[in-house]
Amino acid sequence: MHRRHLLIGGASLFALTGCASAGALENGMTGPTAASLSTADEARIARAVLPTTAPRAELLQPWTGPYEGVPPWDKVTAPKMRDAILEGIELQRADVAAIANSPDAPTFANTLVAMELIGEPLDRAMNVFSVMTSNIGGDEWDALETELSPILSAASDEITFNEKLFQRIKAVADGAETSGLNAQQTRLAERSRDAFVRNGAALDAAGKAELGRINTALSNAFTGFGQKVVADENTWTVISSEAGLKGLPASNKAAAAAAARARNVQGWAIVNTRSSVDPFLTFADDRALREQVWKKFVKRGDNNDANDTKSTIAQIVALRQQRARLLGFGNHAEWRMQDTMAKTPAAASELMMRVWAPAKARVAEEVADMKAIAGFDIEPWDYLYFAEKVRKAKYDLDQNELKPYFELHAVRAASFYMAERLYGFVFKQLPKGTVSTFEPDVTTYEVTDKATGKLIGLYYADDFARPGKRSGAWMTTYRSFSQLTGSKPILASNNNNFVKAEAGQPLLISLDDAETLFHEFGHALHYFSSVVTYPSFGNTPRDFVEYPSQVHEHWVLSRPILDGYMKHVETGQPMPQALVDKIEASSTFNQGYATVSYLSSALVDMDLHTQATPPTDIAAFEKASLDRLGMPKEIVMRHRLPQFNHLFTSDAYSAGYYSYLWSEVMDADTWAYFEESGDVFNPDIGGRFKSIILAPGNTTDRGDAYRQFRGRNPDVAALLKVRGFPVS
Repeated sequence: MHRRHLLIGGASLFALTGCASAGALENGMTGPTAASLSTADEARIARAVLPTTAPRAELLQPWTGPYEGVPPWDKVTAPKMRDAILEGIELQRADVAAIANSPDAPTFANTLVAMELIGEPLDRAMNVFSVMTSNIGGDEWDALETELSPILSAASDEITFNEKLFQRIKAVADGAETSGLNAQQTRLAERSRDAFVRNGAALDAAGKAELGRINTALSNAFTGFGQKVVADENTWTVISSEAGLKGLPASNKAAAAAAARARNVQGWAIVNTRSSVDPFLTFADDRALREQVWKKFVKRGDNNDANDTKSTIAQIVALRQQRARLLGFGNHAEWRMQDTMAKTPAAASELMMRVWAPAKARVAEEVADMKAIAGFDIEPWDYLYFAEKVRKAKYDLDQNELKPYFELHAVRAASFYMAERLYGFVFKQLPKGTVSTFEPDVTTYEVTDKATGKLIGLYYADDFARPGKRSGAWMTTYRSFSQLTGSKPILASNNNNFVKAEAGQPLLISLDDAETLFHEFGHALHYFSSVVTYPSFGNTPRDFVEYPSQVHEHWVLSRPILDGYMKHVETGQPMPQALVDKIEASSTFNQGYATVSYLSSALVDMDLHTQATPPTDIAAFEKASLDRLGMPKEIVMRHRLPQFNHLFTSDAYSAGYYSYLWSEVMDADTWAYFEESGDVFNPDIGGRFKSIILAPGNTTDRGDAYRQFRGRNPDVAALLKVRGFPVS
């Protein structure tokens, strides 16, 4: 289902307009078949079903301005947003009621296509609302999110629980063959029917009431969890003496000084986000301070105070189990994985365990190397620090040698070059003020097709950390492409949490940060490449969606990008091949740490969501789960449960964090395909990747698409090879 269909739904009725003539056109003996209708005809029939009531709220109005309309960020306030969403829900209800109560027999156009078009004003408002709560935050937006979350959840259930609507969708899906639907129409109808069933449409009245209660309670818990984690991340460790910064690169010292000034504290501040913490743990010589910074970071949500999340997690997993049982599944993981490539928890776990054993073995080797240098047992706050010492000793490679080559603006320019070489996208920075932005630091770019000059869309870059903004890096679309809704320019953004440099100084980032930037940009390129008829097909399965983004990380160290963009910030010289050789020689270095820290989070996620009896003591469960896995004591999970936003701010990645590894099998195999061709920018492979993997969205089965692209199933050996593990 399209994203907005999961947000809102309806019961109250507005005045409806009939559409008997539209139904006759589609079903009449002398008229065209459903499969032969043009997209424009489908849209016309569908819109004839829907009410034409114009919205009153300012933030529900069609977007105006350049690029066929852009979000009106300069007009956004929390009170206006509240009015818009509440009215938008009512308008959506009218849309749903019009479809459900139509006097015409259900057809693909008057039911399935109409469902693709419902709630457009609310969709616009929700896209803006999600940005304000994720990128801006603060007390006012937190309060509004808390108020609206249960309302939106209940409105979503109203769609799913609408019996007349479900029966119309089911009738179209069940009769797809006899009514002559083509493959894409059939896929949309059957997926819509199955999604309704998975979400409770086939339950009796008592079951629907119970499921509605569970979903509303989950929505409240998700909101509370996210807000608590953000509050714990809006903290910092003060370093009062410059001696505490010994070992830290100058760029990180400057960023810490700027962070302290921004927070009105004396000295230097290590902000409690990964982009600030990891460099400190890697380079700071003061072991006691490393421990202090590390503990504050890994204890987010786990301090037995007002922001502690453990009881919230217990509530969430209990509710998820109740929902799974109500819907006929043994556990939450079985329910969540119905619409994935892996299909079952067992299939996902099999892949994870195949990688887990060699990853743990590699950790033991890495720890032995570090202990030989340290002379004492390695603790988690020592791992990155002494790994850097081993890297220097084994490969004569110091991360400080790399950072001067990765200046933020140069890295972004390099990502644009990659997009142009592979897909023909050209990015042109716009002058400030060309379009409204939600924050003054946001930079905007126009995206065009190099061959035709056609406008593709608009790209927003939101790079800097700020109080209230959630941690990490992510991609958002404000408007996606579909032929059904008209080919308006795509609006997409990437969001990071870099700490600003001193005024006038370059912002140097790590190689890992550069790869993350390319990763998130890969998500944006997926959407800029989209050519789908129906909006629902713009979204792909959870364990496929990371594949197109992950493969783009590989181009960071390709020679054309290094020569053209990754130039030393002081000398202007490109990275010498000798340094690149050192990076490549050490490419599998520390993969034990990287794999175990990620994979432990994915395995605990799956363990948590396959329990017959959900745990109530989350701290005890996390420890017991890691003990069962034999988690190395020198490493902590990349995302401990008390701060695991992927799992507990929505259902999106729950029982699905494995998807990064699942996608990496395809990503590693795809990169091998480019490398084996002798040209990592091979235009034929790049063109096929765009047309087969990126452009169609979820129009066809994604496993079939991969086999069409690669000529076979993905090879797990490619992943093991990339990580430097035994392939047998």
